[in-house]
Parts: sequence; C-alpha cells; structure tokens
Amino acid sequence: MTQQRILIIDDDSDIVTTVKANLELDGFMVLSATDGASGLAAVQANAPDLVLLDLGLPDIDGIKVCQTLRRDSEVPVIMLSARDTVADKLLGLECGADDYLVKPFNALELSARIRTVLRRIRRSETATAQRNGNIILDYRSHEATIQGRQVRLTRTEFSLLELFVAHPGETLTRDFIQSQNWGDSKLYSHSRAVDVHVQRLRKKIEENPQAPRIILTVAGVGYRFEPNP
Repeated sequence: MTQQRILIIDDDSDIVTTVKANLELDGFMVLSATDGASGLAAVQANAPDLVLLDLGLPDIDGIKVCQTLRRDSEVPVIMLSARDTVADKLLGLECGADDYLVKPFNALELSARIRTVLRRIRRSETATAQRNGNIILDYRSHEATIQGRQVRLTRTEFSLLELFVAHPGETLTRDFIQSQNWGDSKLYSHSRAVDVHVQRLRKKIEENPQAPRIILTVAGVGYRFEPNP
C-alpha cells in the first residue's frame, strides 16, 4: 500500500516537529511548509492526501490559503488554530476546511481526526457510481450530476451528499449526520458545523439555495433528501 502523505503548513517549528514525529509513528509520510505560499506550492508539487493548515500564517491568512486550495483541489484540510470561538470554527468550515482543531491539541485526538477524514475518503472510493432519482454520484471524479447538470464537489460535500442519497425520503438528525461523517470530532456536537456543510452543499446542487428542493430542512430535527424534486 502506498504510504499516505500529510502536509503540515505551520510556522511554529515546535508544533511541526511534534506533529511530524507522531504522524510518522502512525505510518504517514510527513511534509511541511512554514508559510502559505510555500504550502500552496507544496500541494501542487507533492499532491498530499491531507493538509494540516494553521490559521495564523506569517504571509497569507489560513482562510485565504484554504479558499485558494478549494478553487482547484479536493485535498482534505484540517485547520489548526488557537482561536476557539464558535464563530472562528464556522469561518474555517465555511472557507472549505473539513475539520477544525484548536491548539493546543492532543496528539491522539489529531490522529483520530485524520483517520476519520481519510476513512471517509476510502469509503467513497470503493464504488464507481451511484444513482438515485435525478442524482448520479461519480466516485472517481467526485462529481454529482443533478438533473443532467455536472457539479464538482469537495470530498466533504461529496460524502455528505452520498449519505443523503443512501437515505432518500428519510429525516436525518444532525446527530446522525455527525456520527456518520465526523464521528471523532467534538466540533460537530457543539456548533452549527453540520448546518454549514449542508449550506455549502446546497449552494452547489440547488437551483435556489434559499428555497431548497433537494435537501429540505426539518425544523428542530435535521434534514430530508428528496431525489426527485
């Protein structure tokens, strides 16, 4: 099996050294960059399987780095930051991060978050395509075809849509969605993080995200997927 590569973009040498040592013990190949510009270049040159991205970089804000990555890359991103307010966490997710971990963090928790994200990716790559009503999921390209229109999704968005497609017409609670896609992340138990991901997905697959017809909100409970809107 090819060794999975993780890129750390962080200017704190102590954190990089500690994280690198722990992840190498877990069997990962670890690369590092100390600022946003070199981090973006490293993603292009090395195609990592996952990026650990510091929010407070010396040259480019981590939010902008993540937004830049999301324009042309599906690489999963776990954001690292000392900022621990709900608003900061939601901002990180809204820019395209898959998860958000507050510094200082426990090495075992970081490892669990990484495994969750990578496991979600492996799960989506075990099949080639799935169809439900007017929606087709292509597991190789991570594209969805909605009523004949192709939509490019991030891995997190794709996994979320995959979960909805597997439960047509069912009301899925936020807790169920969290447990299926982000089981190891405490963030999703204490904030609107699931809602943020649903909103991002709606912007891509709904004709009018403000009046959704595919992913419907069930007030006080969660969401229901309608494959034939």
